Amino acid sequence: MNRVTTSVVVLSIALTAYGQAKEEVGDGKKLEKHSMEIKDYLPEIHGTIRAKYEYQTQTNENRFEVRNARFSLSGNVHPIVAYKAEIDLSDEGSIKMLDAYARVFPLKGLDVTLGQMRVPFTIDAHRSPHLQYFPNRSFIAKQVGNVRDVGLTLGYGLNDKGIPFKLEGGLFNGSGLTNQKVWHKTLNYSLKAQLWTPDKNWNLTLSTQMMKPEEVRVNMYDAGAYYQNNRLHIEAEYLYKMYNHGAFKDVHAVNSFVNYDLPLRRVFHKISFLARYDMMTDHSDGKMDKETGTLVINDYARHRVTGGITISLAKAFVADLRINFEKYFYKKSGIPKESERDKIVVEFMTRF
Repeated sequence: MNRVTTSVVVLSIALTAYGQAKEEVGDGKKLEKHSMEIKDYLPEIHGTIRAKYEYQTQTNENRFEVRNARFSLSGNVHPIVAYKAEIDLSDEGSIKMLDAYARVFPLKGLDVTLGQMRVPFTIDAHRSPHLQYFPNRSFIAKQVGNVRDVGLTLGYGLNDKGIPFKLEGGLFNGSGLTNQKVWHKTLNYSLKAQLWTPDKNWNLTLSTQMMKPEEVRVNMYDAGAYYQNNRLHIEAEYLYKMYNHGAFKDVHAVNSFVNYDLPLRRVFHKISFLARYDMMTDHSDGKMDKETGTLVINDYARHRVTGGITISLAKAFVADLRINFEKYFYKKSGIPKESERDKIVVEFMTRF
C-alpha cells in the first residue's frame, strides 16, 4: 500500500470536530485549496454495521437484529462544493435513504446545505450510529427529538481563534423523507447553537424547533451540556415539547450519562464503563387519531436506568463490543411497547 492510498484510508475513518464534538469528515467539508487535483475528486466511502442480540428478562424472549448497515458516499466537485449520499440497507430490516444533499462554502466559516438531512436539533439525536455510546438510543434521540427531513440549512462557525462556536438554522418541509411532493403553506424551522470553551473540554448546546406534522403546531426547546477529557465524558440534556392550543399535555424528556475509559495495553484498545439515566413523560407524535380527531399517546411515560461496558478492539467508535442492561420503570397506567422492556443487549459495531 503506497503513501497516497494509506492517507486516503486514514482520512476516510478520521473524525473531526468543532472542539471535540466528533462530527464526521464524510458529512461534506471545504477543501483548503484553490484548485483540485485528480485525487481530490475521489469520493470517500464510509460504512457502519451494527449487529446485536437482545434478551428481554421479563418476557423471556430474545432476538438477533441488524440494527444498521449504513453506507455513505461523500466528496467534492469543487474546493467549496461538497456532497453526501447515505443509505441504510438494514434499518431494523428496512431500506431507508437517509442523507442526500449538496453543500456550498461561500465564505470562511459559512456553509449552505440543500437536500435531505438530519435536522439540526439536540445533542444526542444528532449522533450517527457509530458515535453513540449505548446500543439503544436515548428517549430524546429516538422518540421525542428524532427528526430527519428535506430542506435548506445555513451554518456558521469558527474554531481557529477565540471561543469555538457553531450556529445552524434551517427550513424544512415537515412531511418526512418519503412524502416530498406535498405542497406546504407553513414550513418547519430549526435553530441550533453550540459553544465550546477555549480548552475544548466543555460544550453547551441550545436548540429549538417548530414542526407541524398535521393540524397541530408543535414547539420544542432543548438545552444540553457535556464535559470530556481523555478518559471521561459526562453529559446531560433536557428537552421540552409543547403542543399548540393545549392539544396534548406538555412533554418533558431528560438524558444523562457518564462514560469512563480505561486504556488497555494488550488485545483491546480500551474498556469503557457507562451509566445512563433517561426519562420521558407521555408523548404524542403530533398526528391526529382518525376516529377521535385528537392527539393520542404514542409513547407512555417511563424512566430507564442503563449500565454497561464497551470494549474497543481498535480506536474508539471504529470497532466496539457493547454490553448493556436496561431497566425500565412505568406508571401503573403505562403500557410498554414490545421492545421497551427490561433487557440485556450485546452489540458489535464496526465502522469503516
